[in-house]
Amino acid sequence: MSLIFRPQQIVLLLILCLQISLLTGQELPVEQIKKQIEAYKDDPRGPYDRIRWFCKDGTLREPKDPCPENIGGGVQHASYKPAVKQLAEKHHIFFGLILANTERLDFWDEANNHSMLKQYQLGNYLQSIDDGWIQRKSQFYRGAVQSEDEQEWGVEFYEKYLPNNDRITKNYYLLRQSLRDVPHDGDSNLAQLMRSQSKVISDEFPKFMDIRIKIHGNPSIEDIQLVENFINKNEGKIPEKVNTDLQTLTKTMKEFYAPLNKDILLAQAKRIRSSSPIRKQILEFLEGYDDAAVPEMTVPALADILCTIRSSITIDTSGRDRLLLLDLSNSIEDVLLKKTQDWQPDSLLGLMEKIRHLSLAAAGTGLIELWEWEKIKPQLETHLGNTSLSIEDLNQFLQTSRGVVEWSAAMVKANYQDVVDRYTQFEPLAYGFIDDRVRSSVALYLGESVAELGKKISEISGTSNEVMNIKDQSNIRGLNPGYAKGELVVISGTSENIEVSSDKIYIFEKPPSDLKPVAGIMTVSEGNLVSHVQLLARNLGIPNAALSDDNLKALKKYNGDEVFMAVSPKGNVILKKADDMSPKERELFGTTQRSSNKIAVPVAQIRLDVNKVLNMREVNSKDSGMLCGPKAANLGELKAMFPENVVEGIIIPFGVFRNHMEQQMPGQGVSYWEFLNSVFVEAEAMRNEEVPENVIEDYQLSCLNSLKQAIENIELDTAFVNDLQTKFKNAFGSNMGTVPVFLRSDTNMEDLKEFTGAGLNLTLFNIVSSELIIEGIKKVWASPYTERSFKWRQKYLLNPENVFPSILIIPSVDVEYSGVMITKGINSGKESDLTVAFSRGAGGAVDGQIAETRLLTPDADVLLAPARESGYMRLPKSGGTSRYITTFDTPILNDRNIKTLRQIADKARKTLAEKTNDDYKGAWDIELGFENDKVWLFQIRPFVENKQAKSSDYLSSITPSIDTTKQISLQTKL
Repeated sequence: MSLIFRPQQIVLLLILCLQISLLTGQELPVEQIKKQIEAYKDDPRGPYDRIRWFCKDGTLREPKDPCPENIGGGVQHASYKPAVKQLAEKHHIFFGLILANTERLDFWDEANNHSMLKQYQLGNYLQSIDDGWIQRKSQFYRGAVQSEDEQEWGVEFYEKYLPNNDRITKNYYLLRQSLRDVPHDGDSNLAQLMRSQSKVISDEFPKFMDIRIKIHGNPSIEDIQLVENFINKNEGKIPEKVNTDLQTLTKTMKEFYAPLNKDILLAQAKRIRSSSPIRKQILEFLEGYDDAAVPEMTVPALADILCTIRSSITIDTSGRDRLLLLDLSNSIEDVLLKKTQDWQPDSLLGLMEKIRHLSLAAAGTGLIELWEWEKIKPQLETHLGNTSLSIEDLNQFLQTSRGVVEWSAAMVKANYQDVVDRYTQFEPLAYGFIDDRVRSSVALYLGESVAELGKKISEISGTSNEVMNIKDQSNIRGLNPGYAKGELVVISGTSENIEVSSDKIYIFEKPPSDLKPVAGIMTVSEGNLVSHVQLLARNLGIPNAALSDDNLKALKKYNGDEVFMAVSPKGNVILKKADDMSPKERELFGTTQRSSNKIAVPVAQIRLDVNKVLNMREVNSKDSGMLCGPKAANLGELKAMFPENVVEGIIIPFGVFRNHMEQQMPGQGVSYWEFLNSVFVEAEAMRNEEVPENVIEDYQLSCLNSLKQAIENIELDTAFVNDLQTKFKNAFGSNMGTVPVFLRSDTNMEDLKEFTGAGLNLTLFNIVSSELIIEGIKKVWASPYTERSFKWRQKYLLNPENVFPSILIIPSVDVEYSGVMITKGINSGKESDLTVAFSRGAGGAVDGQIAETRLLTPDADVLLAPARESGYMRLPKSGGTSRYITTFDTPILNDRNIKTLRQIADKARKTLAEKTNDDYKGAWDIELGFENDKVWLFQIRPFVENKQAKSSDYLSSITPSIDTTKQISLQTKL
């Protein structure tokens, strides 16, 4: 689960955190677990110790001494090795789970985001792809697991837990998926089994790899003939075990692709009690279903019944009936996946219809939420009743349907990423689990159809991407314009704690929240349009694009190559080898560097004579860069504009920091301030002597790190501390140490019209104790001298040494959800639009969470992306943070919130520049949150974009001029 705070804050948060999950209670002994796994693979008993009777009264008996009926009987199975039990108790890691003697409440494991249930599923996956994994030999340990007991346990588990409506509505996707793994009715997951068997064969016999790739990426009934032909062609060359595995795979595939046995499903449906409201609908559907009908008829019908089951399942209160309905849903999904492969549209209209119905199926199977489907349904029905659409309408349809694919994949990740990341530390094969789940869903076929539509629209409009000749390039789209040249680095898996370089181009699954400057970025998970990383990239003209999982995999082979990357203002993307650059592209990197784009932050007007703590009501935006940074100055302005929506606050101005910097720096013989300036004087001297820039940077970073550590231990002036305590009580009505507060870094080098500096320096959350506030002030003062903060300033500012931090102290507000609003459409570019992104809890959207993102036009509310972050933080009055788990069955923002956001934006646009006598006419970036539907405003700053990147002649030239109003016949052939 992702934290929503920056790494600089994590140490303090861990000290303050009152609710520490069992999952993070102790450091994981990775090397020890790796050794255990290898030992269990070679052990005839694997993770098990011995066979015992487990009696209902809690006693254990020997195998030949069954539990007597007068104590309730019991079940017989293996016990766990002591080391396995220790892993479970100390680290919440469960190997070789036997369900028959597992407490059902423990297995649901709600307190730990259903970790035990997910680990059971992941364990099954690892066994299927790795010859039994830790049960390589113990799968033959007779009596270790009794299948009939596991089946009985599974049925009772679901019948007990499914009557709870919240469990179904909030965890629909997880529950349906669990039915693929938890024994309960003798069912098997043939689609996953088929992929697992093909993987095992290709690992043992590499010649099979091409067929395995086909089965994984584009499965169809023709694969049966491919496998049979492979067996015949390689007769006599295939090892005996591989030949047996091939025969088993062929049998699995024939079973998977066998015609629908309607009688089986009818018999299953008839087991639903006759009084059930949905029973009649399902029976009518099954009785009228014709498996021989064309897929254009069957797929829509199957998608519709899947949604009917999902939307109606809570009407029926019986756990048994709900279990039957979910099983039917899974069976119907399997039929739909096979029928989808047979649907091969030959026109735009047919392809759009296929995408619409597969999107509905995504809702029916839990990949997207029902409210999300209702929100985008009108956009996926624009073609209905029309004979033609404009290119603009076609692109809108493409954007929406592409979103469904992304949201579907993100749903899988949101449910399983925490467990997969944990297991990947000691078992790299676990990483394939999420991909396997995506490929066993409608998302695979929907993604193929959307890619085909994107390719056709590019062809019609004369636009296309140029990305290394990989497949499905229409899934790639630019997020903000720019160009770069550098080594390509492709990172799959977690990107946290990865050291990056400013002269390289990175492809991430998800960018790290504390990303340092890089030359270019491509991400599978863009997070949201207004995260700090996105805003910094947009500000600096760093080319940034989104791509699919498959695109990332296709680009892995270019890892380490020198490449050129460009993103146009309209979202076209170029990625090519540097050797293939055109003369015009080479000219972009001539001797004239983009340093001319740097700005100098004015420091002449800074008031360093003010050495007292200020009440926020005493300042306004005119004081920005003089007494304090823009956060405090603008918040003081907001307090006057929205007195009921802005908290009280106090400010530690620049002068207090500068005064403390006159102290002698320990061990240096000079003051802190003299030491700081000497670093930059020496750096300039080194440049004059033509010392390489990387050597100069290393020198500066080393010195600044020493300065940072010294400032963190600086002695605070007694008069200042006394003043702080007095002003604290005056502003907040209580003594310091009784009111939880935020400490926000607020330098003179951020939130400028030309440079955002978003998220570069430290903010400390919800601190109560006086001691932590005092220590926090030093940490905030020191934070501008971190490597990340310095590197971003170096990249854009001419005088990064003249950084002056002030500190804004405001009381914590325990908001239910929080986020960012930009007073323009980031993608649309329209000044009348709003772009908003919100996540649950505190710190929402700014650190790259997959947030609920909307485009608010004057007359519409468009869902750009729903939230897909399962973890969030709240701020208790006792201080620190509390961590919670959420689901996605309801939207974050309601209609009242949307109305409030429009009002806030309208007032900010009209009055902020007027009140400040400023000539700024651009958009505003506003951080805010909601508590019981009341909006709280935390920050406002200019929304900064890189004008050079947006106006570059070259970037504009790579997107041909398009008449987006041109009408295209929907009968256009594919």
